[in-house]
Amino acid sequence: MTLRIGVDTGGTFTDVVAYDEGTGTVHVRKVSSTPQDPGLAIVEGVRQILEQIGDRSMADVSYFAHGTTVGTNALLTGRGVRTAVITTRGFRDLLELGRGRRPRLYDLQADKPAPFASRDLRLEVTERVRHDGRVEVPLDEQDVRAAAKYLREQDVRSVAVCLLYSFLHPRHEERIGEILAEELPGAYVSLSSRVLPEFREYERLSTVATNAYVGPIVADYLAGLRRRLAEQGLAVVPHVTQSNGGIIPFEAAEALPVRMVLSGPSTGVVGAAAICAVAGHPDIITFDMGGTSSDVSLVQGGEPKVTTGMELDGRPIRTPMLDIHTVGAGGGSLAWADAGGHLKVGPASAGADPGPACYGEGTEASVTDANVVLHVLNPTHLLDGRKKIDEGAARAAVERIAARVGLGTEETAQGILRVVTANMARAIRVISVQRGYDPRDYTLVPFGGAGPLHASRLARELGMRTVLIPPTPGAQSALGLLMTDVRADFSRTRIQPLDERSAGQLGEVYAELAAEAHAWFDDERIAETDRTVQRTAELRYAGQNYEIPVPVPDGALDAAAVRGVLDAFAAEHERLYGYSSPEEPVQIVTFRVQGVGAVPKAALRREEPGGEDASAAVVGSREVYLPELGGFTPVPVHRRDRLRPGNRITGPAVVEQMDTTTLLLPGDTLTVDEHSNLVLAIADTGTTD
Repeated sequence: MTLRIGVDTGGTFTDVVAYDEGTGTVHVRKVSSTPQDPGLAIVEGVRQILEQIGDRSMADVSYFAHGTTVGTNALLTGRGVRTAVITTRGFRDLLELGRGRRPRLYDLQADKPAPFASRDLRLEVTERVRHDGRVEVPLDEQDVRAAAKYLREQDVRSVAVCLLYSFLHPRHEERIGEILAEELPGAYVSLSSRVLPEFREYERLSTVATNAYVGPIVADYLAGLRRRLAEQGLAVVPHVTQSNGGIIPFEAAEALPVRMVLSGPSTGVVGAAAICAVAGHPDIITFDMGGTSSDVSLVQGGEPKVTTGMELDGRPIRTPMLDIHTVGAGGGSLAWADAGGHLKVGPASAGADPGPACYGEGTEASVTDANVVLHVLNPTHLLDGRKKIDEGAARAAVERIAARVGLGTEETAQGILRVVTANMARAIRVISVQRGYDPRDYTLVPFGGAGPLHASRLARELGMRTVLIPPTPGAQSALGLLMTDVRADFSRTRIQPLDERSAGQLGEVYAELAAEAHAWFDDERIAETDRTVQRTAELRYAGQNYEIPVPVPDGALDAAAVRGVLDAFAAEHERLYGYSSPEEPVQIVTFRVQGVGAVPKAALRREEPGGEDASAAVVGSREVYLPELGGFTPVPVHRRDRLRPGNRITGPAVVEQMDTTTLLLPGDTLTVDEHSNLVLAIADTGTTD
């Protein structure tokens, strides 16, 4: 019998999930994160879960996957390495000039983020490639060697290379990479033609500079963790999550850390989509509330939405990723009062150190402290007793905020929850309402340690009527690591008309990309029967500046297939913008192929029904502050591991489990489905309090 292990590192806790292939049992463990060295918590969490299972060792592990925020944190905190840029002569300042847009339209004083490479470390070399890929000026190799010598004197650790039109003619960049290997041995080198072979020079330069800035940090971290795991007896190749929801081996990820910006939250979405599709809820909005932030995403028809880029701290990053929106609203988010005495929450967080005040070290009031004061959370302990809670410290922290805003302690605590709920609702509207989707048509799927705690109030705020809470919500992202496939993305920009006459040319480009995908499959040793190649085209009307992705069907690209793609583009354009223009010429801009290699996954168990009566799961009662009922009210507390399929609970009620707590508000009805999901029917009260 072998074990499959998934580990997700969060701001407060590191979650470890082990799936026993022999028994079909899922084991969960949470340990405090170690931000100064995340690998310490990972090794400790794995040790504890093997001990928890009993008589198992690292030799029993047949699969290991990890979701990490190391690269993201390095970007957000400005703790990357000393980085240089080599670019085409005349384009030295492009990284700083950007698109010439103000970060905030009406803020005339807003500053752009500082570039990752200072001007003295942005060097130009003589070469020029035309827009059609023709070489106008050959590469001057002496320029490159002079630049490398200067960078060696400047103690540069990483170099980003981004030449004009290198996505059409990559040889100049490749030659620069060869010269840097000779002249600057040991430096981390990122070539834009490998990181992002697409047009839009600023976005490409920003992406490759970002990759270079965090590359050594991520590479060192993954290499060090790989060594630690091997020392503990791990014999298999460890994998890490990408932003696209797929996984790749550690060594492959070390070359493209920019593709791991959303490594942590992406697999939570993938796992939730798989669970909900089986449960009969293919259209969902996921809500992952951890210790530092909340990540939200929309899934339609069982498929997570995908985007080709994002802005992180004002810097564009172009890489295939799940469409996830993040807001600074987590269990550790700190409450504060602005200059006018108004209550605010986040984005600052207590994190793992010192943590919320109720954990015993912190002094500032957090969302977790508010829940402890209101007794929504257990006021004595969490994690089945492994985490002691200091209610007095939580109350004292909230009282300090209450004095600043002029409210009572319970009113202030409830106000903190109202504010954080409003912040999360705004995030969900970004990925739903602002993109043409009505959240009322979707099921809310909360996970993360704090998600189920706030789900009922959030659903009311958005008018959503169904909430589905998976079996291990507090460790959903770690479990998702055991429910995802190996994935890699390949792209190429070739701007050309899309019509029935161009079918042959399109087929040639897709054939080249498919060959790259199959070469990658061979490297990953994916069996022929487990390979899938998915094609997408980014299209626009001629003259437009932005593209819309449209699926391209399998098989030969004949005239009929092209007509189908054009029809799909027109329909999507009309959905997004309210119109389409069938008479206008359409261009294909970027060809995309995603290779998906199926791997064994954790199976979803089906349990025997136990009837509607849930009284056997009641373990006590506590006074919970519910403004809907006028204050503190006795509320029954249930243990989730004692609930059985078919059980029904009517709110108000609390359901506790090791990794999270679920709150049912008055009028809510909970039913346990056959896969042990908690399905909440939200009462229509006409209020969002």
